[in-house]
Amino acid sequence: MHPDDIRELLAAAIPNAEIEVRDLTGGGDHFEVTVVSEIFAGRGRVDQHQLVYAPLRAALADRIHALALKTYTPEQWRQRPKSLRVIA
Repeated sequence: MHPDDIRELLAAAIPNAEIEVRDLTGGGDHFEVTVVSEIFAGRGRVDQHQLVYAPLRAALADRIHALALKTYTPEQWRQRPKSLRVIA
């Protein structure tokens, strides 16, 4: 499966979300998905993840082997710690 296919499925189900999809192995079956959406406000992590899993259910049955999820409200996204910079 291509990351763009996952992005399209999620964008259709969660309008106005910011979505990033990374193929972790290059094989099209292990992905990391980050979704930032107001729809997550007031919901627990399990409920947030269920909102992401729902439109991917068919793909999870036969094309996606592993899916790592990161879900944020826009406010949580703005407040997340900045990643460390790697100095070469």
